[in-house]
Amino acid sequence: MVKEGAVVIDVGMNRNCEGKLCGDVCFDEVEKKASFITPVPGGVGPMTITMLLENTVRSAEAKG
Repeated sequence: MVKEGAVVIDVGMNRNCEGKLCGDVCFDEVEKKASFITPVPGGVGPMTITMLLENTVRSAEAKG
C-alpha cells in the first residue's frame, strides 16, 4: 500500500519468472498513486556506483 503522492525509491534487484530485471515495487500499480517512482533497471543504480567510487577514492586518499 502506497500513500497518494508518495515518492517511491525502488532499490530492489530481482528477476521475474521471465528472467527480466525488476524491482521490489509493482511499478504499474504504484505509479498510479506515487508522485514519483524510480524505475528498475535505470533508477538508483548509477548513483550507487558513483557513491561507491567516491568512497573508494576518499579511502585511498586518506591512506596517503
